[in-house]
Amino acid sequence: MVNAEKIRPGSELPSTTLARPDDEPTAAALITAAVEVMSVQGYHGTSVRDIAAAAGTSPGVLYHHFGSKQVLLATMLDRGLDLLVAATEQALDLAGDDPADRLQAIVEAHVRMHLESQRESLLGNSELRALEPGWLRVVIAKRDVQQRIFDRVVRDGVRRGAFAAPHAEDAARFVTAACTAVALWYRPGGPLGPDEIIRRHQEIALDAVRYHR
Repeated sequence: MVNAEKIRPGSELPSTTLARPDDEPTAAALITAAVEVMSVQGYHGTSVRDIAAAAGTSPGVLYHHFGSKQVLLATMLDRGLDLLVAATEQALDLAGDDPADRLQAIVEAHVRMHLESQRESLLGNSELRALEPGWLRVVIAKRDVQQRIFDRVVRDGVRRGAFAAPHAEDAARFVTAACTAVALWYRPGGPLGPDEIIRRHQEIALDAVRYHR
């Protein structure tokens, strides 16, 4: 387990995509610390004191910035989905008109985000169940936005005759689930690098929607 009392603030904590450049520095440190500690101990296994110690501050400061550990978790998951949706929408905007190119573009964006923000992605999936109902609705709604991008691209490819999947939305869910799962098994320095993993998932996606090559 992470010994939060021994984690010093600042450069010794791995950076996180969930801390924004315009965050107040202490708030950013708390988010960074929360990613580090929760990714090892989980939400329920992590106390406010653990996070504050890892950030080099006090529990009272965490309450000042976020109100509670629950709000901090919700902020992290909400930001993670904002980043994922924005990256996917940008990839789709740049992909052109070809259905296969469009599907491959959003697969690349989704997989790359889950590889480059692996801890954050794992937290987003494993700790979703820890959210209280109000926050859960917000995060699920944003997750649905991401899924609808895939649904729309696959349905459009079927409509235009490029894809032959008989159940377009089921195929789209299969693709997103496979792309999300890379965060579970990817190991930096392993036999497959990010670009090769992305390429393989693009091929799997095209097979799943029965692309007419």
